[in-house]
Amino acid sequence: MAAIIAIGVFAQLLADRLAVPSIVFLLIAGLALGPEGLGVITPNTFTALPAIVGLSVAIIVFEGAFHLRVEDIRRATTVSVRLVTVGAAISLVGTALVVRFALGADWGVSFLIGALLVATGPTVITPILRVVPVRDRVATALETEGIVNDVTAAILAVVVFKIMQLEEPTVAAFLELFIARIGTGVGVGVLVAAALWVVLRYIDLSPGDAPRNARLVVLAGALVAFGAADTVASEAGVAAAATAGVILGNANVPYEAQIAEFKGDVTLIVLSFIFIALAALLEFSDLMALGVGGAVVAAAVIFVIRPLDVLVSTRGTDLTGSERLFVGFVGPRGIIPASVATLFAVELQSAGESEAATLLVGTVFLVIFSTVVLQGGFARRIAEYLDVIPMRVLIIGSGRVGREVAARLESRGENVVIIENDETAVERARSEGLTVRIGDGTDVETLRSAGVESAKTVIAATGSDEVNLFVGQQATTNFDVDRVVCRANDPSNVEAFNDLGVDTISSTFTVAQAIDDIIERPAMAQWVNMLGEEGDVQEVTLRNREFVGRPINEVGPELPGRCLIVLVTDDEETFVPEATYELREGDRLTLVGEYDDVQAGVSLLTDE
Repeated sequence: MAAIIAIGVFAQLLADRLAVPSIVFLLIAGLALGPEGLGVITPNTFTALPAIVGLSVAIIVFEGAFHLRVEDIRRATTVSVRLVTVGAAISLVGTALVVRFALGADWGVSFLIGALLVATGPTVITPILRVVPVRDRVATALETEGIVNDVTAAILAVVVFKIMQLEEPTVAAFLELFIARIGTGVGVGVLVAAALWVVLRYIDLSPGDAPRNARLVVLAGALVAFGAADTVASEAGVAAAATAGVILGNANVPYEAQIAEFKGDVTLIVLSFIFIALAALLEFSDLMALGVGGAVVAAAVIFVIRPLDVLVSTRGTDLTGSERLFVGFVGPRGIIPASVATLFAVELQSAGESEAATLLVGTVFLVIFSTVVLQGGFARRIAEYLDVIPMRVLIIGSGRVGREVAARLESRGENVVIIENDETAVERARSEGLTVRIGDGTDVETLRSAGVESAKTVIAATGSDEVNLFVGQQATTNFDVDRVVCRANDPSNVEAFNDLGVDTISSTFTVAQAIDDIIERPAMAQWVNMLGEEGDVQEVTLRNREFVGRPINEVGPELPGRCLIVLVTDDEETFVPEATYELREGDRLTLVGEYDDVQAGVSLLTDE
């Protein structure tokens, strides 16, 4: 136990260092400690493994559900609902068919494997999203799918397993078993969540130790929800833990931040234990026995079934083509298939069906290995190739200025998140399709939860100079954001903003300049008004070595249509270049011209 926990923590540190999912190292460690490696862990090491696995899964599922916000689900409703319904059905049936014909399994085992492999799971999705900061709508869709499918896959698998044991399986029997477990899980989860809410809200938990006691109460509640539901209807515990987690996570309970942090640490320990212990019980002979058929199943799940269910589920949604392809690539399987498959294998072996048990465990673990290594290891490169990692921008304030800036940045493909504390303003911004987090933009935890640590730009656009000044100070001193832009409503405050070293936009000066431009430079003013529609101005860093070392008068004719290089910024200054100026790699070029031509010019100059 001590060795497993220590190795699990080390695997997490190594994974953070190398920016890959920790499950990769946990599986390797499990194989090294198991019978096929050092022999430290054997099937007889843990006599209570089913109970340990069950309670560990409860903690993992509860922790994932605790972080799932209703507002996030609301923003990703269409994509998420389709992925957990249409997508899950395609995955179930598709995987079952491939297992049936590639491995020659009977229909019962085929659908059992198909049901288990529906689950993607937050334990393997979240580490990928840490190193691949995609748009919030993409991340939310993947995380929601993982949490919901963990629950439905576990229950589906149990129902299929129970149906396999019936003499006359019917559709009615299947629906009865499935609904009974979902209903039991949801019911118990609601009751436990309500009890925990009352305890946390209205019972004195000892003021000196209240945060610690709150953490322990919630941990006990997660385990009780799982155990109680599982006692009423086998495998209903996963649904109960998920239900309790979602309700408590959205109930604004006291000490929420401390509870979330504590649950994350506990989850790390149990996750390490489960993956290492289960991997250690896997024998290479189980994988080798699958032969070519096993490789066909793994390839079909990764390259055919997953992309198909995503493309069908996301058709007609607001995800771009590149984002749909990325989601289709990211579908690693994790803790639920591994743990539940192991439990079923034990029961099958006890019933004298060792061949079915071997096929079940071998296939599930082969797909887990394949998806984690390929999709976890190459997710960052695929995301960069598909160009789905946008610049993250935080905008504080959803007034007219904030919404207009957000809309402009969104139209260019940036990942924009608005922070607003007025509920009416939040609803207005969301009705325009913008991503909004409810909270106080001057609160450090609110900024952190909105992703300020990974943001490239922070824009303070409220009507209060005091708020904008404070946000600018936080962004520059506490979070070291690359670019901070602040709105100065009162011209007399511009100097204070400048002292912070932030880019300052004075409403008064900007309006005056615009009026002056209309009077003195009408052609330019008219053209500026067309930016984003007919005309465009973009700054781009030169990466295409084909143009490095060549003069502008030679490069200009090769740029698309009406697109000109009007400014060059090197390490020291920004200037209007001479026609004979030779471009250098890393020069920042300002392009001016018609919208489509400028966009094509950006692609040409950044193509490495």
